[in-house]
Amino acid sequence: MDAFVVRKKRKLSAPHPTSLVASSSRSSPSTSAALGDVQSILGEEEEPTDFKLAILSSVYPKLEQSVLLDILLAHDGSVEEASASLNNHESKAKKSTVMGHQSSLSGYIAPSVNQGQSPKKKKLLSKRGKTLHLYSPGDVAEHTPCSIIHNFLPVEEANALLKELLTEATTYQRDTFKLFDNVVQSPHTSCFYVEGSKEQDIQKTEYVYNGGRVEDVRQLTPQMRRIAATVQEAVNREVVARIMTHHNGRKLRYQSPNMWKPNAAFVNCYSGGAESVGYHSDQLTYLGPRAIIGSISLGVAREFRVRRIVPQDDDKIGDKQSSDAEGQIAIHLPHNSFLIMHAEMQEEWKHSIAPAQAIDPHPIAGNKRINITYRDYKSALHPRFTPRCSCGIPCILRVVQRKKENWGKYFWMCYAGSVPGKDGCTYFEWAEFDDDGNPVWKQEKGKAASIAAEDPLS
Repeated sequence: MDAFVVRKKRKLSAPHPTSLVASSSRSSPSTSAALGDVQSILGEEEEPTDFKLAILSSVYPKLEQSVLLDILLAHDGSVEEASASLNNHESKAKKSTVMGHQSSLSGYIAPSVNQGQSPKKKKLLSKRGKTLHLYSPGDVAEHTPCSIIHNFLPVEEANALLKELLTEATTYQRDTFKLFDNVVQSPHTSCFYVEGSKEQDIQKTEYVYNGGRVEDVRQLTPQMRRIAATVQEAVNREVVARIMTHHNGRKLRYQSPNMWKPNAAFVNCYSGGAESVGYHSDQLTYLGPRAIIGSISLGVAREFRVRRIVPQDDDKIGDKQSSDAEGQIAIHLPHNSFLIMHAEMQEEWKHSIAPAQAIDPHPIAGNKRINITYRDYKSALHPRFTPRCSCGIPCILRVVQRKKENWGKYFWMCYAGSVPGKDGCTYFEWAEFDDDGNPVWKQEKGKAASIAAEDPLS
């Protein structure tokens, strides 16, 4: 944001007849007069962003400064264009400490006044130290590696699923793990679900998470089974659309060309606004590169925040400012919304559920939010195929995110040290994958693919 504040921009041109100096059916006489004085106030030199916000705030006192800042950025810092778009848009913003109504920032972007030309596309970007709030599906798809579908399930079906999982959640537990030599607990409760009893036994006895076994593995509930086909169809539809609109019809390198099929699900319960989860990327160990995850939100609305990881040179890694180099984006997740995290997400972005100072209670869930994250476990990445360190535990798959030199490269490493009371080793091995995300093992290459059919998760 600092660069934006001090950067000199073009001088303001003479006001257009339809812009801020003209009276609008939505502007009072005093508003029109104030807008007409903007040119003389700004003069010939570009003013700081704070000064521009002060002008807009005096003219539009009912709009929060965060909203005005987003609109100002959408119009490249032009008070004139921002004012014109506000005059042409019926604002429905509600000043509140809790989640607001759904709306679209794109509605504030006024069309180009140049006749016979295509409207100039305004780019909404988050800035260092700022949070850009997105509500509409169009804005989310344009500015994040996600898609969102509101009112995903029929009302009765969504409520039945919520009630079922609220009952399940009464017996969920907090994960315990070691972080920087300290034993900590997850800030919310959760549980793991798979298709049937056979998969349940395999997860308990063969799979490893955070260096240890998971004891509470459950079979999908009746309502979760009922919506499985709907989830699968929606994710595959959105993935195809994403490839066409964002990647010129070509999938990313390492992204699987196969249909996404959910065969496992984590269910998280956030009880009250204080329960949250910090910035992280989901583990790729059993999902493989360019993983896609489908996430249903039920109950209380919360903010899902994302920020892009900006690779750094060696001397910049660890700099606190580098983690917020592009600011963060907050996506509003209301009850019965479905968020798809696309193939760019886990390698290039981090995400979180931010603490909420205040929440709007849900008529069924009260102060609770239930979140189901559906995943497609790859049979070729079953623990019997992946490398094991000297601790005898299957390694975890990670990707280089912060270091420019090796950015985007995958590696296997020991994760036994995450278990309280245990120490890990220094095992490290670069991972190899073909362009479709299939593992290439250093020994007995192709072994995993040849016996993948034996895996019941396939």
